[in-house]
Amino acid sequence: MKQVIAPMAAIVVEIKVKPGDMVQEGMEIILLESMKMQIPVPANFAGKVAQIHAAAGDFVNEGQPIITLE
Repeated sequence: MKQVIAPMAAIVVEIKVKPGDMVQEGMEIILLESMKMQIPVPANFAGKVAQIHAAAGDFVNEGQPIITLE
């Protein structure tokens, strides 16, 4: 299991995948917003979405796991 983490403290705008989805390395899977800037977060490896640990509107801290891939 590998985790996609928040690169900075931000609000989750959109989770672009759901459990069971296959993702490719570099694919944008999360959209965050911090200080009125939108930050796309790509998968840093390929895999299958196992768990999603946040939802749209949630605040996440830097380094917090958002998605677990297997």
